[in-house]
Amino acid sequence: MTTRNRFWSVGLAASAALALLPACATKKYVSGEVERSSAAAEKHIADVESQVEQTQSKVGQHEQRITELDKATRDALDRANDAGKLAQGKFNYSVVLSDDNSHFPLNRHELSSEAKQQLDEFVDHLKNENKNVYLEIQGHTDATGVPQYNQRLGEERAEAVRLYLNEKGVALNRMATISYGETQPVESNKTRAGRAKNRRVVIIVLS
Repeated sequence: MTTRNRFWSVGLAASAALALLPACATKKYVSGEVERSSAAAEKHIADVESQVEQTQSKVGQHEQRITELDKATRDALDRANDAGKLAQGKFNYSVVLSDDNSHFPLNRHELSSEAKQQLDEFVDHLKNENKNVYLEIQGHTDATGVPQYNQRLGEERAEAVRLYLNEKGVALNRMATISYGETQPVESNKTRAGRAKNRRVVIIVLS
């Protein structure tokens, strides 16, 4: 091979090698970007899955509460029907007096001024509706104390509401009371806020 030909061969080889360098660098860069993108995508998927699990948990808790409320309402309808107190056998609505709006202090059944105000508004609403309704007043407690005590405390809270409503003109034969004690919590009894919500009276309005 002549000197000139060798010169051209070396030049071509060098050019080919130089041409490969950017390709290799680009390939490494793309590979790194793909790995970073994949890691980010996996983290995003994990975050979404976590959010979905939390949402499903909340939905499950909500559905459980609805089921419990429906059961309590169905039971109230059955009791009223058995007692011959219903004309139509229909659930209208419910009114909840709980510690966050009407204040049932721990181990107490007396009505606060806030509870009385809420009951006054409820009675005014009944009078404006001018309908024959039947009320089941359900007493509830938190899980503090023994079940037998809480059963009695629930009865006392429901009875306090019944007597107050009677003072405001609601006939006694249009009302009944029942205590669920600590058996139907709406929130966890492990927190102070949860226990406050569980100390409540629910008035089921039936017609």
